[in-house]
Amino acid sequence: MIGTKRLSLLALTASLLATPALAQSVNLYTTREPALLNPVLEAFTKDTGVKVNAVFIKDGLQERIRAEGANSPADLMLLVDVGEMDAAVQAGITQKLASPTIDKVVPAQLRPNGDWVTLTKRARIAVGSKERVSQDAITYEELADPKWKGKFCIRAGQHPYNNALFAAMIAHDGEAKTETYLKALRANAARKPGGGDRDVARDIQSGLCDVAIINTYYIGLMSQAKNEQKGWFDAIKPLKTTFAKGGTHVNVSAVALAKNAPNKAEAVKLVDYMLGEKAQALYANGNFEYPVNTAVTDSAAVKLLGPVTPDSLPLSEIAAKRKAAADLVDKVGFDN
Repeated sequence: MIGTKRLSLLALTASLLATPALAQSVNLYTTREPALLNPVLEAFTKDTGVKVNAVFIKDGLQERIRAEGANSPADLMLLVDVGEMDAAVQAGITQKLASPTIDKVVPAQLRPNGDWVTLTKRARIAVGSKERVSQDAITYEELADPKWKGKFCIRAGQHPYNNALFAAMIAHDGEAKTETYLKALRANAARKPGGGDRDVARDIQSGLCDVAIINTYYIGLMSQAKNEQKGWFDAIKPLKTTFAKGGTHVNVSAVALAKNAPNKAEAVKLVDYMLGEKAQALYANGNFEYPVNTAVTDSAAVKLLGPVTPDSLPLSEIAAKRKAAADLVDKVGFDN
């Protein structure tokens, strides 16, 4: 028997296919939370008259599009990790995405081969205890220094956020050095890697650890919290974090054009709009992310955390090292 969830997905797909004014609409499949996207999508419709049919899919987005095949109504896929974007390309469900606006606004390293386009950036940085950590800057490599033994916290090494960071480490230093690094990093852990990024701030507040790795937008979200998370925010300070021979590791929210997009022109129009200053401010500020459009200089993330200098490593190189990073995490027993 087909489950209720499956029937609802089939019904939604059918309704999208049957949309009468399809030429004046664009169908967006995304894993991003609706509350973060809706303000900019509503502004796009108001300003252009083009309706956005947004389908929010927490899991199985790629499988959904493959199952729909040539008749898929999907025009765009908006995802929140370089690994997910690369996987969509490798699955053969995308096509090249380009426009003069994209060329002007988005640096080449953030739109690899025209396969997908970055909309916003988030940095993965170290934070330290305001009370127990005196330094204000650190390298990713330094987190493996024995001085942090029993004082370091991190979520699971196999989580996509850490997988991307470790893949970048491989791209910089090779697998052998990264394996040594992961062993030393794990040896410094105050507890088994796990939980979420906000949990490491909680553990700093409690005194369990002194330093941790976190995505910048979680710091912003905790700063606005009305519960115990505000106390977690108050207990930490962001550390200027870079590779020893590079910049700050960033991950992205990005968009790709679906292989069988029925509304390609409208889809590109939406991407161009989301790269404009108005939409960039709406979208980036909603989740304390860094705009890709450099004309937006006073974003919420910059005001709270200061500017970030992204590492120059092409995101395509990070994506190419994802499997190697996952294998190393298992090899050293990082999550055990």
